[in-house]
Order: sequence, then C-alpha cells, then structure tokens
Amino acid sequence: MVRVALFIPLAVSVVLALAAPWAGGRLPPRMAAWLLTVASLVAALGTATALGMTAFTLIGQIPAVAAEGEWSPGVLAAHTPVNWLVAAGCALALTGCAGALVVSAWRQTAIWLAARRTCRSLPTGSDLAVVDDPVPQAFALPGSPGRVVVSSGMLRALSADERTALLAHERAHLRHRHHLFLLVLGLAAALNPLLRPLARAGSFAVERWADEEAGTLTGDRPLVARAVARAALAAKRAPQHSLAATGGPVPQRVRALLAPPTPLRRDLVVAHALLMLICCFSLALSANDMDQLFDTASPGHLHSQVGRPHHHHDPTSPW
Repeated sequence: MVRVALFIPLAVSVVLALAAPWAGGRLPPRMAAWLLTVASLVAALGTATALGMTAFTLIGQIPAVAAEGEWSPGVLAAHTPVNWLVAAGCALALTGCAGALVVSAWRQTAIWLAARRTCRSLPTGSDLAVVDDPVPQAFALPGSPGRVVVSSGMLRALSADERTALLAHERAHLRHRHHLFLLVLGLAAALNPLLRPLARAGSFAVERWADEEAGTLTGDRPLVARAVARAALAAKRAPQHSLAATGGPVPQRVRALLAPPTPLRRDLVVAHALLMLICCFSLALSANDMDQLFDTASPGHLHSQVGRPHHHHDPTSPW
C-alpha cells in the first residue's frame, strides 16, 4: 500500500499538468488563479515530501544515520517498501529539484529587490508615476506601497478612455497582490518541473483576473480589450521584473474580453479539491506507514518480539 501512496503526489502532478491549461480557461479568472496557485503549491510540496520519504528508506540504511536514529539498518533494508535503485533515483531527483528551487528563489528575490529600488526612486505622493519616455510601456511594481508606472509614450498611444482601462488593469495587479501568486507558481514549478504548464496557466489567469477587474471598474469590457490590444501593439514587449497589461498571450485575452464572462463550473472546482485531498491523504498514509517501518527496525520493537513467549503446539493435545 505504501508503494502506491508514495507515488500518488507524482500522479496528481501529471494530471494537473495535463488538465490545468484546459480547466483554467473554463473558470472565472479569479477562481482559476486561486485554484491553480493552491494546486501547484500542494502538488509541489507533496511530491517533494514523497520523494524525501522514499529517499530516506535508503539513507536510513547508512550505518551512521541508523546509529543516530537508533534503528537497525539490516531490518530496515529487509522491510523497505521500495527497491534501493528507486530510492536512490528519488534522492537524486529531490536534490536536483531542491537546487532548482534555491536558484529560482534567489532570482525571485533579486527581482523583488530591484522592483523595490525602482519604487523608491520614483516620485512619491501617488500610486501612479508617469515617466518621460517615448517608449510605450506601462506596468505595476510591487512594493510598500506598490506603484503603477506608465511612460509618456504609452499615454500618447492610447485614448483617454483606454488609459483609464489600462490603469485599472495595473492597479488590479497591486490591489490583489498578483506578484505573490506568480511567486508561488514560479517556486512550485522550480521544485516540481512537471508543474510548469500549471505555472503558465496560472500566470495567464492572473492577467485575465486584472482584465476582468478593469472591465468591472470601467463597465466596458470591449474597451479593456481595445486598451490591452493597443498597449501591446505599442509596447511590442512586456517589461521585465513587473506585472504589465501587455503580458501573457494578448490575443487570447482580447478574445476572452470580447466574449461573455466565463461562468463558474462547480464540477471543476470539486475536481481540483478532490485531487488536493487525495494528494494530502496519500502523504498522511505514507507518513504513517513510514513511521511504522522505522518503529519495526527500532531496538525496542525487536526486543519486544524476542521477549514475547512462543506457544508450541503439543501434537498429543486434542487442541
């Protein structure tokens, strides 16, 4: 049973990677962003924990580790639920994923610090900073507080109504702290590369969330679609280290804004919740089985087995 439970988080990650792009586009963006972010976090941590438990069945057989944990490496080797080659592969995979997580965290920290430095260098007094730059650009910089930065070139490229829609989009990023969603999605994908499609789908959902928020505030979703399209054509590319209205697959975002709002599908929400419950339940089951495995290999358990009286059957007895 433990062999199956240990690999359920990996299977959940595969299912999410295959289904997330499809499911994310069939949910309201706000709900999709939350579900995909939480799912990526649970799947990444679940997979890493399962790899760690599997790897420790081999690491625990090292004499120095067994002596520290006070269990028998021989008994542990005899009762381990997975082959040593599988455990060694899991140890190598976990090491590689942990290294990728450290690198991603380092990069994300550098980006966050760069954004804060940029925020501090901007004029204070408002959440909007207009920079004199002919290159059209507009983006949101997370900070304390965050700032919306727009260039004079972008302001000239849009009409007054389109500028209002664009600024509403950027302020939605700051109001809902979308940079935290992207941070979790990026770190989860670094820890578990299978979740990269989930990270891309989550990033798209975040942009769509800001689009819909801008549509609600302006009361004109087609206006937001025009603003996003014209801003993307003017900017050519999204700026780095920020949340921009020109980010993500712009044609898909424009089509979604010109179509009716996406209704909530409770079946997809329930399916996501069930996957998360299955992942967490399998980890709890695996942890319990692992605890019993190492208890079996402990001296106290062995002594209790040795000291237990054995009843020999008397062949002359009718019982």
